[in-house]
Amino acid sequence: MKISARNQIAGKITAITKGATTSHVSIDIGGSIITASITNEAVADLNLKIGEKATAIIKASDVMVGV
Repeated sequence: MKISARNQIAGKITAITKGATTSHVSIDIGGSIITASITNEAVADLNLKIGEKATAIIKASDVMVGV
């Protein structure tokens, strides 16, 4: 599958925390963790499992930094 997002970071799923409707999926990208909030349905559709490879795909019009 081709996508337009340029920010694609490969890693491994380290945690999946399910809530009522949304899950938090943590991906280790080489010592740093990126966490995505996706629907529980998407977790099931993608058949996500801890320890499997996954790609964090970041598509944003703005990036904010605070200190």
